[in-house]
Amino acid sequence: MSEEAQPVFDLTHFLANLPESSGCYLMFNRDDQVIYVGKAKNLKRRVSSYFNREQDHPKTRALVAQIARVELMLTQSEAEAFILEYTLIKKHNPRYNIIFRDDKSYPYLYLSSQQDFPGLYAYRGSRKKEGRLFGPFPSSPAVYETLNVLQKVFPVRQCNDRFYRNRARPCLQYEIKRCTAPCVGLISKADYAKDVQDTVSFLEGKSKALIQLKQQAMMIASDALEFERAAALRDQIALLETVQQKQFVSAEQPEDADVVTLLHDEAGRVVVQLLMIRNGNLWGSNSHFPRHAKDSDEGLVLAAFLLQYYTGRDIPQRIILGQEPEDKAGLLAWFALHAKKRVYLVTQARGQAQKWLQLAQDNARQALTSLEATQTQQLKLLTQLQTRFALPRLPQRMECFDISHLQGTNTVASCVVFLQGSASKEHYRRYNITGITPGDDPAAMKQVLSRRLTRGLQSGELPDLLIVDGGKVQLSMAVEQLTLLGLQDQVMLLSIAKGEGRKAGLETYYQSPTDEGVQFDADDPLAHLLQRIRDEAHRFAITGQRNSRKKSLVSGLEDIAGIGAKTKTKLLRSFGNMLAIKAASLSQLSSVAGVTQKQAQAVYDHFHG
Repeated sequence: MSEEAQPVFDLTHFLANLPESSGCYLMFNRDDQVIYVGKAKNLKRRVSSYFNREQDHPKTRALVAQIARVELMLTQSEAEAFILEYTLIKKHNPRYNIIFRDDKSYPYLYLSSQQDFPGLYAYRGSRKKEGRLFGPFPSSPAVYETLNVLQKVFPVRQCNDRFYRNRARPCLQYEIKRCTAPCVGLISKADYAKDVQDTVSFLEGKSKALIQLKQQAMMIASDALEFERAAALRDQIALLETVQQKQFVSAEQPEDADVVTLLHDEAGRVVVQLLMIRNGNLWGSNSHFPRHAKDSDEGLVLAAFLLQYYTGRDIPQRIILGQEPEDKAGLLAWFALHAKKRVYLVTQARGQAQKWLQLAQDNARQALTSLEATQTQQLKLLTQLQTRFALPRLPQRMECFDISHLQGTNTVASCVVFLQGSASKEHYRRYNITGITPGDDPAAMKQVLSRRLTRGLQSGELPDLLIVDGGKVQLSMAVEQLTLLGLQDQVMLLSIAKGEGRKAGLETYYQSPTDEGVQFDADDPLAHLLQRIRDEAHRFAITGQRNSRKKSLVSGLEDIAGIGAKTKTKLLRSFGNMLAIKAASLSQLSSVAGVTQKQAQAVYDHFHG
C-alpha cells in the first residue's frame, strides 16, 4: 500500500477508543509492513503504554518511532490471545518480535514392538504409529547417541526391514557384536525378546533395577561355571553404569520435566537452554538462539520461548524456570488450555530441581562460548573473502544460486542464504523454471535472478554478495540482470566454475566475465567456505528437482475418476513409472493386484481415448 493510498491514522482518536478487553495488536510501519505483534489482557492499558510514557529500552524507542498505524484483534480470553499472537508472529515474521527457529518436531526412538524381532530406530512423525515411541529427545544427535549406546549394551537390530528381510548371512554389526543376527536365525525369539525387554526397561528409566538383575544373573552364571556368559553380563553392567553416570540424574521420584533457563553475554548474544528430563533421567540438552532479542527484557524473551516452543508439542507436568517469565498468570492459563491439564511453572527450584537448573546454566554458558568462537571464526573468513577479492564491503548476506533438471525436465532453481557466514535456512527459496528451452541452464539462471532481484528491489532486501554456480556464461546472466535493474553498485558478484572431473579443490572463481579467474589451494579455509555454500545450493536444488519429478510422475493419474492414492501407488509400484502405465494394455493394467477391471478400464481410456 502506498503512502498516498494509506488512510490517515489518528493516534489521539485511536488511543481514546481502545477497548479494555483481551486481544492482540499489530503495529505497522509506513510501508504497511507488520513490525510487531503483541498480546494483552487489557488492550487499552497495554497499547497506551507505548505512547503515553518515555520508553526505557532503545529497542522499544526504535519500534515506536516507526509505528504508522495499529490494528486490534479482540479475543474472548487471555489464553486465546496467546494462541492468536503465536499464529500472527508465524504469519508475519515481524522484525521487532523475538522469534525462535521452529524445529517443527522433535525426534523419538521407535521400537517396532509388533514384529517378532523388533527393530529400534530414530523417528519423526505421527505418534499414532504402530509400535512403541520413547521421547521426545531434544535433538537428532541425542537420539543417535542413545542408539549408539543401546547397540553396545543390548544388541537389538537397527537395520531397516527391507535390509533385514533380504539377508543371507550376518552383516558387519554381528561381527562386531552389536547385533545377534536374527535375520539369519542365530538367536531364538525368546532370547531376542529378553534384549528387547532390557532395552524398554532402560528407556523407561529403570536402569538401577536393570543393573541389579544383571548382577544377580552374573552371579548365577558364575556359580554354574558359565564364565563366558558371566563375562558378557559383567561387560553389560559396566556399560550400563557408565551410561548412568553420564546421565547425571536418577531422581528419587521418576518424573517428566523440562528445565528452561536464559543467559546473555556482554555482546548481546542470548541463548535459551532446554533440558529434557524423562522418567527422572536426563535425555538431552538443546540450545535455542532467538532473533531480535538483543536489549530485550529476560522475562519477555523467556515468555516468547515458552509460547513458541510448546505450541503443538507435548507439555510435561512441570517446567522448571531459571527466570520469572513476563505475564506468568497468562502463560499458566494458556498452558492449561493448550495441554488440557494443570502445568506448574517452577521459578523457585530446590533439591534435585536446583541441580538440573545448574546443569542447564552450565550448558547455556558453554553454548554462548561456542557461539562466540564460531562467530569470531566466521568474521575472520568473511574479512579474508573481502580482502582476497578486493570487495568494497564485508559480505554479510551471501546468496548462492544453482540450477537442477533431469534431461531438461522439471527445472528447479535454488537460492540458499548465508548470514554472517552461517546458513539461514528460513530464507532459502526454490523457483520452478518455465518457458525456456529444456536444458538451457543460462536461460534458467537469467530467469531466477530476474525474479529474485526484482523482488529484492521492491522489498529492499538484497544480497551483499551474489554467487552463481557456474562459469562465465552464468555470470554474464547475473551481470545483465544487475545492469538492467541498476543494481551493479549495490550487489557484488562471484561465480564458481567446477574443475576437471568436478573434483572439490579445482574450482575457478570469477568476479566478471572478462576475468581470468583465480584458484585456491585445496586446504584453504576460504575455499572450504565457498565450496560449502555452493554444495548447499546444489543439494537444495537437487532435492527440489526430485520432489518436482515425483509430483509429475503421478500427475497423469490425478484427474482420473475412481483412482485414489492407494491405486496410484499400486500402479506405480507395478509398472515403475508413468510412461510404462501409459503404454500398458488393458489386460496388463487389470492384472495388477488390487486394481479392479473398472479402474483398469478408466486408466486405459484416460490415456488411449
